[in-house]
Amino acid sequence: MMGMPDLSRHMMTFSPLVAPWCLDLLLVAVMLLAAAGMIRRVRGSIWRLLAAFAVITWLYNPQRITETWHPLPETALIVVDQSASMSERGRGDMARNTAERVQAEMNRVPGLVPRIVTLREAQHGGTRLFGALQQAAADIPPSRLAGAVLITDGEDHDVPASLPDTLNPDDGHGHRTVLPLHVLLTAKGEETDRHLRVLQAPPFAIVGKDVTIRVEIDDQGASPTPGATTQLTLTQGDGTTFSRPVRIGQPQDITLPVTHPGEMLVGLSAPELPGEVSTRNNHDVIRINGVRDRLRVLLVSGTPNQGERVWRRLLKADPSVDLVHFTILRPPDRDDGTPLSDLALIAFPVEELFQQKIDQFDLIILDGFENRGILPEAYLRNIVRHIRAGGGLLLIGGPEFLTPGSLQNTPLSDILPAHVAPDEGMTVRRFRPDLTETGMRHPVTSGLPGAPEHAETQPGWGPWYRSLRTDSASGEVLMTGPDRQPLLVLDHAGKGRVAFLLSDQAWLWSHGEGGGGPQSELLRRISHWLMKEPELEENQLEAGISAGQMTITRRSITSGPPPVVHVTAPDGRTQSITLEPAGTTGLARARLPAQQDGIWTVRDDAGHEAFAAPRTEDPVEFADLRATASILAPMAAATGGGVHWLGDNADQPSLPQMVMVGGKVTSSADRFAFPARNAHSISGQQARTILPAWAVGLFVIAMLLLAWWRESRS
Repeated sequence: MMGMPDLSRHMMTFSPLVAPWCLDLLLVAVMLLAAAGMIRRVRGSIWRLLAAFAVITWLYNPQRITETWHPLPETALIVVDQSASMSERGRGDMARNTAERVQAEMNRVPGLVPRIVTLREAQHGGTRLFGALQQAAADIPPSRLAGAVLITDGEDHDVPASLPDTLNPDDGHGHRTVLPLHVLLTAKGEETDRHLRVLQAPPFAIVGKDVTIRVEIDDQGASPTPGATTQLTLTQGDGTTFSRPVRIGQPQDITLPVTHPGEMLVGLSAPELPGEVSTRNNHDVIRINGVRDRLRVLLVSGTPNQGERVWRRLLKADPSVDLVHFTILRPPDRDDGTPLSDLALIAFPVEELFQQKIDQFDLIILDGFENRGILPEAYLRNIVRHIRAGGGLLLIGGPEFLTPGSLQNTPLSDILPAHVAPDEGMTVRRFRPDLTETGMRHPVTSGLPGAPEHAETQPGWGPWYRSLRTDSASGEVLMTGPDRQPLLVLDHAGKGRVAFLLSDQAWLWSHGEGGGGPQSELLRRISHWLMKEPELEENQLEAGISAGQMTITRRSITSGPPPVVHVTAPDGRTQSITLEPAGTTGLARARLPAQQDGIWTVRDDAGHEAFAAPRTEDPVEFADLRATASILAPMAAATGGGVHWLGDNADQPSLPQMVMVGGKVTSSADRFAFPARNAHSISGQQARTILPAWAVGLFVIAMLLLAWWRESRS
């Protein structure tokens, strides 16, 4: 042992003076000669045999080895759990204080050297004490490991099914030794904890329909009354709160309405269980993304044109869109004698589309449409009513807006965002579409491929050759054409939306004219804005929480002073934050700490709201927050280790006695034993010949003389 004198041991070995196989042959030959002499009764054979044996034994060179060895200390690992669950009730501080005291106690045990290993918080998979134990023991010789002490709350998520090799090492001779695993628990006894579990929550749901989630409330460490129930409180992001009774320990389905597209946050909360260790896992937040079900789009092309192919490809490529497309080959007021069967596959179902089923369409696209008596005014008023009630309308204008059948001469003029000049309403010359200052900020056109960084910069888009001229525009002008005339105008009409593209030559971009342009992306954004895609809202407020930090982002299409938002924490406290500009695209951001669990609410002075909730980094770690011996006690018992509760005083934890014993290790709650494994290193070795040459020579001479004397008496 350390501080004790070296010990020694003696053993005998052979160091042959010649090759062993030669000695074996010589021994066989001597035995045969001796046997022959005895059979023939030759006098002196016994003495000659003894002389030969003496010579052969001397050639085998027997030696006495004296080995001096030095005792080595054994290492006891102290694994200190500092995972996330140890933050409850000061367990982390108790574990650190206990580790220092255990280290001091082990230092008083001769031959035992402690080594402290700290398990930090893991990102996924919960607490993994045995992984930390295996890693810490990797550089310790198996013969010098005495065992381990785990200082923890007892919540471990990598307990092996059988003894790990670290605690059951091989001694190199096919024998295994069981090393003790001791457990120090950072509490005064078994605890209880209520855990709210979300068993099933779909990530997506259809807007306007109900979604079903499955939850379960478990009272861990407690013995609930059969059939006991509690109230589960649900809070939606808009502040709507309602409760549902839930039976303890049994899964239960709860139905929620999906009211809007985009992310919907729902907070779940179970009441506190009397005496439970923590309410941290009594709450949860689920995220459900509302999506529209099979968006229906009506596309009516006034005449066959290049642009309608682009629209068909764009809308048909979206699996969530049901497209109804009609192209008017010949208006009713034109009769050229061509049979109707040669002009159309089916008749244009005006009454069905614009009277009976108009409310089923989310978006109506009129591409180069000239009325010419096709739609009665009653049906046009139906379109206006439908748009004001929440529908979307996209108009693609060309020369037809200069004719008497122009849509701006119909009831649709009430919702059109721009009016085409009656005189000189068409400009025909080469020009490149450009973005306005508003277009640089609006999500429909901001960041389009090839878009300029400033409105004054000429983008690298291909040219168009004609556009309509307006004498007034009431909506937001995002793009301009020749002479800075409006080219793309968006506007709101009641609860609905209208977009007006004042040129029918966007298809030139898809043909690569002059370098082309982002036609598909532009048209996709316009149509999705009309269908109220949340990500394309022109004035939007967003909030997200990651790693304890909330990021607030506000987009605005108008310039002005830095906006102020009001942040409400889950506990009801409110603070005002001034956002800072982020670039030149109408974005403003701010970051602030957000440690509380639950739903945070962010509002601005314009009435926009955003909701955010922190995500649990390691949900396994917080599934059970009890201090319990039930998980680690079986492994400790299988290794001869003990389990001890430290009490509730973090500064003066209760500790068991630390001892080293020989033989089989047995421990108790008050006595942790470690095996004395007699680890050592050899410090010296001395060899001494047992048969000196002179002694062997005298013996051989004596035997030969006896053999001669015996023969001489015959």
